Amino acid sequence: MEEIRIASLNCWGLKYVSKDRHERIAAIANSFSRSYYDIVALQEIWVEADYNQVRDQVSHRLPYTKLFHSGALGAGLAIFTKWPIIATSIMPYSLNGEPIDVTGGDWFVGKAAGSVTILHPILGEVQIFNTHLYAKGGEDSPEYNRSHRLVNAWEFAKVVRQAAELGRYVIAAGDFNSIPTSLVMNIIRSHAGLSDAWAASHSHVPPPSGMLSPVEGVEKYGVTADSPLNSYRDSQPSGSAIVRKFQGKRLDYVLFRQPSRISDNPGAPRLQCRNSKVIFTDAIPGNTCSYSDHFGVEATLIVTASKGNEDVISNHAVLENTGSAWADVPSEMTPEMMSALLGALQTSYRISQDRSRRELTVFALSILLLLGLIIGSVWVPLPWVNPIFVLFTIFIAWLATTMLYEGFIFGNWERKALQNVVEELELYKKMLGRSRE
Repeated sequence: MEEIRIASLNCWGLKYVSKDRHERIAAIANSFSRSYYDIVALQEIWVEADYNQVRDQVSHRLPYTKLFHSGALGAGLAIFTKWPIIATSIMPYSLNGEPIDVTGGDWFVGKAAGSVTILHPILGEVQIFNTHLYAKGGEDSPEYNRSHRLVNAWEFAKVVRQAAELGRYVIAAGDFNSIPTSLVMNIIRSHAGLSDAWAASHSHVPPPSGMLSPVEGVEKYGVTADSPLNSYRDSQPSGSAIVRKFQGKRLDYVLFRQPSRISDNPGAPRLQCRNSKVIFTDAIPGNTCSYSDHFGVEATLIVTASKGNEDVISNHAVLENTGSAWADVPSEMTPEMMSALLGALQTSYRISQDRSRRELTVFALSILLLLGLIIGSVWVPLPWVNPIFVLFTIFIAWLATTMLYEGFIFGNWERKALQNVVEELELYKKMLGRSRE
């Protein structure tokens, strides 16, 4: 029986920022070179030399590779595969935070969904997606605080759904920055029709009933971030109820689905998940640091070749826990889900309007202050005041320029992107309502 082994890891490869980057990337490359994965998806591998190091060491096993380029600093996404790549594409997300959020950096890297289409000897065309969604927003605050990530989720779900409608099998992996029960992941699973490999292989695990150990959090609940087992976790106690309950968060996923309308071809092979586990939980050899600030996740998918209706029926029994991956018709979002998504985006639109008004007010005041400084420069009394006067003028000019860009250019950009998604969702909701009548 044919197997497809997939691994996904956020490498935390920020140049000059990420701790122990050279040692960790070398260890990651060495580990993958000794593994038996058929597909590897990496996130946050922003330094091309790091990508080249991994590529060179895994080339004997995974000779076909793609590094995706997006934004000012690159998307940080790479895919390595055993099978020939026949097409590639990248879809930068329309919203990735604010340009003024320099410390977050999402806007500068241009987060995206990268994909390669491979030619599998049994399945034929398989489209493999790798993504990293917008980071800020957490899980406990109102949904509108995650509006950019929600837009990412909708755009990702659309492109995955389109791939399946083209008759391709789909495998998706990455750092989704969202816990399994979040609205973000519900949108991705329902609209894209994707099944979660971890959930499919751990459906027997009950919800936690008491205090978990960090090892239980990883082994039973798939924790990949904020685990006490990770050397880069903040030493201070977490304020997140999710982290306290599960000893971390599950933010990294391997997802999969069959082509749309697969029942039209009873003899078509099926994908199902055999097992999934968290990887890179140990320290790198000869060191005390972890491989990354995230753990990785792997999944083993098996290809079942159906030969007739009896095989289809038996496979359906095996796959019943994989949900929409078996569906003959497109999976759809529930009315409650659409209402929550529309409400969050509409609230975010109003917040964006208010923020732009404040920023443009600061811009107008800065211009008035600059005019006052120009006029007042005639009466500067002492020579030693001149350098301070010049520096203050430069600062006010910078502030005015930044507020103009933020309030007018980015503000309109953000609202138009939100408006596009809201209009798409309203049309989708209307068409879905008609189909149910």
